[in-house]
Amino acid sequence: MKRYTFDEFNRQFPNNEACLDWLFHRFYRDGTVECKTCGRATKHHRVKSRPSYSCDVCGHHVHPTAGTIFHKSPTSLRLWFYAIYLVSATRAGISAKQLERELGVTYKTAWRMMKQIRSMMDDGGVQLDKPSEMDETYMHPNPARDRRLPRGRYAASDRSEIVVGIAEKGGRVVAKHVDNAGTKTLIELVKTTVKPGTEVHTDGWKPYRKLPKYGYPHAWVDHETGEYLVNGIGTQQIENFWSNFKRGIYGVYRHCGSSYLQSYVNEYAWRYSRRNSEIPMFELLLGQVRA
Repeated sequence: MKRYTFDEFNRQFPNNEACLDWLFHRFYRDGTVECKTCGRATKHHRVKSRPSYSCDVCGHHVHPTAGTIFHKSPTSLRLWFYAIYLVSATRAGISAKQLERELGVTYKTAWRMMKQIRSMMDDGGVQLDKPSEMDETYMHPNPARDRRLPRGRYAASDRSEIVVGIAEKGGRVVAKHVDNAGTKTLIELVKTTVKPGTEVHTDGWKPYRKLPKYGYPHAWVDHETGEYLVNGIGTQQIENFWSNFKRGIYGVYRHCGSSYLQSYVNEYAWRYSRRNSEIPMFELLLGQVRA
């Protein structure tokens, strides 16, 4: 992963104007806009008194922040960009409380900013097409009680949440917060995220053994008998993702409510899937800004 330092951030985005210019050219690369008022493809110039650009012909204003996570936010663009930098600069994540201290904003503002930034880290619609590993893990609200529960004896009273993950060997990962780890749930997740014909490696959980019926070659290791890697078959990569994920949740965020768990899962899966990218993580995340 190529580094992107704080000095580089300061040079590229020294003020709000630089951030606004970047955003404008993100949507209009050559600075030319199809003006909705005069109907021409014209150059636009930045308006000093407001965060907008004006048509050189008719004066119609274009607002680069419209429809983005920055839309109608009273927080300055540079603070938003700095927040995105901080989120991208760590593998373990950054809490809203730490963001509050770093940016000098209220906790409510920091929490909303984190929520909006995480919304850009949803890799929905991913189709894995390389040999993959699949596994599930259990998250308890109390870190001290977190453990792998006996499958088939999951009790709702324990309040643990289930997350199922599928990781390409050496590649991307997809993880979903689910209600149960039954056959129907697991098979449906595979069908929606893995290309048919792709080999899937798992442990010995019985629902996985029905994968061949749905067109997925299946190989598994029996953890109960001490098998963890046999002839290249194992679940080490997805378990490595679980390790990173849980250390981040329990070490940085401390607690994650059920209704927000998927957004936290998306955050860690997004980072993990891009761990080997030659493009700095900050540029990748900033590039997720959509209108």
